[in-house]
Parts: sequence; structure tokens; C-alpha cells
Amino acid sequence: MASTPTNPFLRTDDRGPKKDKAQKHNRRGADLESKFLRVIDANFNRAKEGLRVCEDVCRFWLNDTAMTKKLKDLRHGLTKVMVPLGLKEMIMGRDVGGDVGSKSTKSESRRDKPSDIFYANSQRVKESLRVLEEFSKLKNTKAAQAIKAMRYEVYVIEKKVLTARALHGK
Repeated sequence: MASTPTNPFLRTDDRGPKKDKAQKHNRRGADLESKFLRVIDANFNRAKEGLRVCEDVCRFWLNDTAMTKKLKDLRHGLTKVMVPLGLKEMIMGRDVGGDVGSKSTKSESRRDKPSDIFYANSQRVKESLRVLEEFSKLKNTKAAQAIKAMRYEVYVIEKKVLTARALHGK
């Protein structure tokens, strides 16, 4: 005689427990949320790190107070924009060991001058902001719009800094 399962999402037959569609759906939703958080976390960290490197080039190499402040404000502004997307949840969903793209490329290990450092990191910031903008559209369109504005601000800063004579030793 078959017994009635205590979990309403499980049913039994002669082959053992089967998962109900609702349980599969819940697990799939949790998996999608985990993937979303991993994408957001990786790109948020990448953007903040790149902004900090650019900020330090402006601060210590160029001694440019205005650009240093703009980059610092962008970095702090990005954190503020990301709060509604779940900063704690991002950290909890982090899986560095399971990240198939965490290895560096050869080009990432070589820089010849400060302008190379700034350029590489400004590219990293713009790419990360674009990813954050696109994925934020899934959850928070206001955040996506703010991130887009930040990305365009980085374009302007990048041009000013990379055309600065002091960065090239002139």
C-alpha cells in the first residue's frame, strides 16, 4: 500500500520520488537568480577596481584634483546605484572557484607606461558598466539608466585623461 508523501511537491511511484513542476520551476528561478547575481557581482567589482586604478593614475601620476574627484565620485555613485540590486546577495552568490573566465590573458600582464594602465582600466570600466546596464534592465530600469549615464561620463573622462600631456611625459 502506497503512503501519501508529506511534501506536496514530491510524489512517489514505483521508481521513487519525482519532483513536481512547481519545485522544478522554483529551483530554475533560484538558479537564474544566482547566475544574475554572479554576472552583476563580477562586473560591479571589475568596474570599481578599474575606476580605482584610473583614479590613482589621476591622483598620483597626473596630480589632477578634478579628475581624481570625478572618478572617486563615479566609484561611490556606482555603489549607491547597485544597492537596490542586492550587494549582500551578490557577495553571497559569488563563486570565484567556479568562474570559468577568471584566468588572465597575456595582454593583461603587460603595461609599458601609465597611459597603458589608464587605457586598459578605462576599457575594463566601460565594458563592465555596459554589462551592468544590460543586466540591470532585468530588475531595475532606473539603475540601468544611471549606469548608462556613468558609462558616458567615463567616455568623457577617458578622452580628457588620455590626451593630457602629463600622462605621456610631455
